Amino acid sequence: MGELDVRAAVPADAEAVLAFWREAAEGVSISDDLDGVGRLIARDPEALLLAERDGALVGTVIAGFDGWRCHLYRLAVAPACRRQGVATALLAAAERRFVALGGRRADAMVLHHNELGHRAWDAAGYRRQPEWGRWVKGLAG
Repeated sequence: MGELDVRAAVPADAEAVLAFWREAAEGVSISDDLDGVGRLIARDPEALLLAERDGALVGTVIAGFDGWRCHLYRLAVAPACRRQGVATALLAAAERRFVALGGRRADAMVLHHNELGHRAWDAAGYRRQPEWGRWVKGLAG
């Protein structure tokens, strides 16, 4: 097993990231298209972190900082690479990014039914915040 490298995505990674999410992520998002990933990379080139082993994409996390809060999305690890430290390395890189930007607390978006994800976030020291809920509204484009 080769060394794990974590780096920021570049525009040329967008197609591979979308294919990876179809395999490794729980569910799909309205932003899961080339335009969405492209906008993310253009807006914040350091936010989409990729973990690679021997040149193969094995994990992702979006570490977004809006100047106020640190948000984590799309933590995904290739099924064959789970429980090998990929998520730990991605979250460590995301947390370093947040601290360097002045962030004070990180939150993660996790689907209610994603029990595997719940265990991973718990193991990383994150706790469910039951007093908060997420309210959403689709925007006409």
